[in-house]
Amino acid sequence: MKGIVFTEFLDLVESKFGLEMVDRIITQSTLNSNGAYTAIGTYKFSEMAELLTNLSLNTGIDVQELLLIYGEHFFTVLQESYGTMLRQYAGPIELLNAIENHIHVEVRKIYPEAELPSFEVLKKTDNSLIMIYKSDRAMYSFGLGLMRSAFRYFDKKATITYTKLKTDGTEVKFDIYLLDD
Repeated sequence: MKGIVFTEFLDLVESKFGLEMVDRIITQSTLNSNGAYTAIGTYKFSEMAELLTNLSLNTGIDVQELLLIYGEHFFTVLQESYGTMLRQYAGPIELLNAIENHIHVEVRKIYPEAELPSFEVLKKTDNSLIMIYKSDRAMYSFGLGLMRSAFRYFDKKATITYTKLKTDGTEVKFDIYLLDD
């Protein structure tokens, strides 16, 4: 997992829960990196899972809810770093439709070793998108947070629902419907 995911996560934890919480979850975790991350480094997903679990235990907030909050936060990072790319899409449906065949292609050019989830579009219309998320990491709530933020970025409203196709969350169907303004 790319280091930027870790550095931004710890920034979020600090801004929402304080520096003491960052220290606490790092101390409570058994991390090969000792909690020292660089944005360009690569780290094991197990470290993120442990940090999330410890944050959940310390805050009483469910891991999936924490991932949702983190996904919403991470979109702001994407806006700052890749605003030009985001602006080339006419709206959120077009942006989400392009994840697999454009956005992830560009990410792999920058980070060839990145292990990204896959998104299979089942159906797309001007106002809706049905897609399947697949990842062994089961971070579908992170994806949901990114999706919600994409609609806010384009100043659009939508209903986004999901159905776990596998109970462990490694395969999830998203039904996305743009709402009339």
